[in-house]
Amino acid sequence: MGRAEDRRARQQSGRRAAPRRTSGMPSAPVGGESATVVGPPAAQGGRAAARRAAKSAGKGAKGGGKGRIRRLFTWKKILGTFLGACLLGIGAFIALYLAVDIPKDNAAAQAAQRQSNVYKYSDGSTLARDGEVNREIVDLAKVPKKVQRAFVAAENKSFYKDNGIDLKGTARGLLNTVMGKGAQGGSTITQQYVKNYYLSQEQTVSRKLKEMVISLKVDRQLSKDEILAGYINTSYYGRGAYGIQAAAQAYYRVDADKLTPEQGAYLAALLQAPSQYDWSAASETGKKLVTARWNYVLDNMVEEGWLEQSERQGMTFEEPKEPKPTAGREGQKGYLIELANQQLVNQLMKQEGITRSQAEAEVVDQGWTITLNIDKKKQTELEKAAKAQLTSKLDAKKRKVDGNVQAGAVSVDPKTGKVVALYGGVDYFKHYTSNATRTDYQPASTFKPVILAAALEESAETQDGNPITANTIYDGTSKRPVEENGSKVGFAPENEDDQDYGDVTVQTAMNKSVNSVFAQMGVDVGMKNVMDVAGKLGMDTTNEQAVPAQTLGTMGASPLQMAGVYATLDNHGKKVTPSILKSAEHNSRAVELPDPIGEQVISPQAADTVTSVLTGVVDDGTARASVANNPKRDGQKVAGKTGTSDDNKSAWFTGYTPDLVTSVGLFGEDAKTHAQTKMYGAGGEDRVNGGGFPAKIWAAYMFGVTDTDAKFDLDTDQGAAVQPTWTPTPTEEPTTEEPTDDPTTEEPTDDPTTQEPTDDPTTEEPTDTPTTDEPTDEPTDEPTDDITLDPVRPNNDE
Repeated sequence: MGRAEDRRARQQSGRRAAPRRTSGMPSAPVGGESATVVGPPAAQGGRAAARRAAKSAGKGAKGGGKGRIRRLFTWKKILGTFLGACLLGIGAFIALYLAVDIPKDNAAAQAAQRQSNVYKYSDGSTLARDGEVNREIVDLAKVPKKVQRAFVAAENKSFYKDNGIDLKGTARGLLNTVMGKGAQGGSTITQQYVKNYYLSQEQTVSRKLKEMVISLKVDRQLSKDEILAGYINTSYYGRGAYGIQAAAQAYYRVDADKLTPEQGAYLAALLQAPSQYDWSAASETGKKLVTARWNYVLDNMVEEGWLEQSERQGMTFEEPKEPKPTAGREGQKGYLIELANQQLVNQLMKQEGITRSQAEAEVVDQGWTITLNIDKKKQTELEKAAKAQLTSKLDAKKRKVDGNVQAGAVSVDPKTGKVVALYGGVDYFKHYTSNATRTDYQPASTFKPVILAAALEESAETQDGNPITANTIYDGTSKRPVEENGSKVGFAPENEDDQDYGDVTVQTAMNKSVNSVFAQMGVDVGMKNVMDVAGKLGMDTTNEQAVPAQTLGTMGASPLQMAGVYATLDNHGKKVTPSILKSAEHNSRAVELPDPIGEQVISPQAADTVTSVLTGVVDDGTARASVANNPKRDGQKVAGKTGTSDDNKSAWFTGYTPDLVTSVGLFGEDAKTHAQTKMYGAGGEDRVNGGGFPAKIWAAYMFGVTDTDAKFDLDTDQGAAVQPTWTPTPTEEPTTEEPTDDPTTEEPTDDPTTQEPTDDPTTEEPTDTPTTDEPTDEPTDEPTDDITLDPVRPNNDE
């Protein structure tokens, strides 16, 4: 092969046309002559070279991009960029450190800026002014040393060793602020003091950076004692008290220099959530949480060597005194203000990402104009009804038990979710815990409609495979063992007075509040499904077990919650979250209030069927005497349910017309110890039932404020509203006669409720409502609040 042919062969193989040297062959002579290889070996070498060339070309094409990336991101460039960023950050921090100075003393300015909050009715008229500043600065030397240490043990154990900031906590807080995740714990006492004294509670990056710089400077310029004194003198403790001197007087009626370590530990624990940890108004859960935090504080003091173990072992929790009356909160005003403040605090926490304690400090004495949804006329009528139907009939001197009866009520517009009236107790100054919002009593049989709603929503079936409807037949025998898949589940609740009903329809079981029927229905539906629907409707089922005993309504609930649940039913299954706030205005911020009406949580058909069934409770059941036959009733359509809890500790009636929902609860509470107690004999009655005082209060109020022409617009063909279980007056509605095949009329022969109702109020049903007596091995579940605090974490956010 000549030189020309060899060049062409290499060109065809994709290689450059250049002479190549064959391995093992002698080099070309200097004179320019080249050795020529003839035969197969040369041909084979050309093909191999071609393959190598193609492979090399492919690698070059693929590796070109990677090569460029490697050239762009060399370790030298990465290291240089990192060091440059570090230097830039350091430079920026130095510039910030030099630019930000410690603000001048502004204690007087802070006090001057505090203004009373103004609360208004829905029509704009003034309800109350609230917020007299209660602050007195004391020298740290007047505060006992162990009380000082209690605050350090609660909030910042490393206070005496750190440089004023927690870098890890600050970095986490900055990151969460940038990402919109809200406030986080971890601030030192110095940082909290700077935030309280020099800055605001706003959650912005600039504020957090200022807080960090000022904290570093404050730590350099002030002693630890000066910082601690500033902290305990500027913090908010609840009850309108700013500073430890005001707090000592508000909670223990002593000056700060007389505080014991036990009292100091409680005041230190309060700072995490003042309103929820205030012993006079705290729920059972709140009391447990603050007690746990109290123990945490004292244990930390032992750990740090500030308290002897022997002294710690002898310490017991000292309950604070009841709050002093505050101007502007007499009567029902205090209850209305507390709920308004609570809902505003909750919204600020969500909107601004701040903790509960921070939000409370932003609400109290900050010059808010807060307009409530409270309708002045309805509020007056609810107060009058409670007095006329209950408190005027109680005489603690004549019957000791009468002094242990507490009442609460909430009235909600189901179309808007507005709380239009609220009754929290006889007087805020006489009973600081609002009976309208407390969640430590059982709702009892008012929970039964939730079970039926779950059955309808889930299209559940009985153990025999029959669909559960208003006409489904159940065995109403008292103490009948509940079964699942042919096996007993170990639960056999007793009906009221141990009465046997035999085979009854679901409608009749609701009318008579038959425990055995709904216990079995709960298992048929699946208790998890029941609890899920309860949560969707508005009950707090957090940490509640899905067990058959829950069918008796054993979890804690408040009239506010139950009004929301029934309002959702009245609103055809669209979620209603009752709100007392109409607007909240402040000159430095805007608050966007959430819409109380939410999404569809159960189908309109399920909700409307429950409503239809509940009309039978009123017209032919446990509320017949007090509601259906009430002389004040002027044609209003009513649905509702009575309830009486285990050992007569609570009694309820929650009911609604098409335009208004009201829940009324009576609670047995020992007047001295505040423990739950029985109400047998109160008001001269053998037993306080839901169909008694609660239903009478409900009727006296509702029949004076509701629309007499409003009708239920129901999308259902079930229940008493379309198939009444009572015989109507022929001249009124002859078309509503019961079909002959309707099983809901098949009552036991001794049942008087199949007779035509008369205007004689003495023709009452059997005892108003069944008790939800639980077996002794089924303890009442503790109530659950929206508290998500960890009592043993300092600075923990909500």
